Amino acid sequence: MDQDKQNIATKQLRRVTYLSIFANVFILVPVKFVVGFMTGSLSLLADAVHSVTDMLTDFAVLLGIYFGSKKPDLDHPYGHGKLETLAATAISLGLLGVGLGMVYYAAHDIAMGNIKHPKNLVLIVAIVAIGVKEIVFRVTRAAATRYHCPAAMANAWHDRADALSSVAVVIGVIVAKFGFEYGDQVAAIVVGIMVSIVAAGIFRNCLAEFTEKAVDEVTIDDIKDIISANGQIRQYHRLRTRAVGREIFLDLHILVDPDISISAAHEISEKLETALHNQLARPVNIIIHVEPDVPQLRK
Repeated sequence: MDQDKQNIATKQLRRVTYLSIFANVFILVPVKFVVGFMTGSLSLLADAVHSVTDMLTDFAVLLGIYFGSKKPDLDHPYGHGKLETLAATAISLGLLGVGLGMVYYAAHDIAMGNIKHPKNLVLIVAIVAIGVKEIVFRVTRAAATRYHCPAAMANAWHDRADALSSVAVVIGVIVAKFGFEYGDQVAAIVVGIMVSIVAAGIFRNCLAEFTEKAVDEVTIDDIKDIISANGQIRQYHRLRTRAVGREIFLDLHILVDPDISISAAHEISEKLETALHNQLARPVNIIIHVEPDVPQLRK
């Protein structure tokens, strides 16, 4: 059952990543480079380089999903889900580098007194790029949210950062036409800071998963509701959760009627496992410790 969830999620996540690769390889990167060289627009050329880094992160996501979806083996009995988180970490660091690079080069351009006079063709290309990347961002974010994939979520925000870098180009063209000589550079600095903040947030989330942080409160509340709905469970305690890629690892102790047979107690545990598998959106790996409901074991 959980393997079916993993397979469906993997297929959908690959599809949205292929969409991003298609947008970069066949639309954005070649057009930005050609127009950038034709017009001499440094901002559009920088935007093209950003799209190249975005394309590289697409391939990093595909690798993370591929290895993260592999079944557990003797060397990795808990699966390979952390590889997806590792891919997301690499993407966040790359994204941080892009953001800080945008700030540095824009500031350096101002310090050198470089004045830009961008052409209308640059504006058209940037607007098209914003539209394409915003669509890719929304599609990728929806899939990443649905399937709880940290690498795909990081990649979605890289797509948004690419769109924002094109926004900087648009703002630069517009304000330059109104006589503000460094409009392109100032806009790039603002966007670079925004990109860096997003990258830091992604990195923080990855770090939380590496340090075995519990899953989000909404999921924990769902788990508690599922447990409480089982009338044969008199009490539970020591509920612990952690995320490994897209999978939840969960263990807890449940207290049942001390006079029932071992088989009956096992059946209660099995019913709870089935309910958790069926009602939670994410794949879940469960360990349940059954205890008799006696005063000394109550918490």
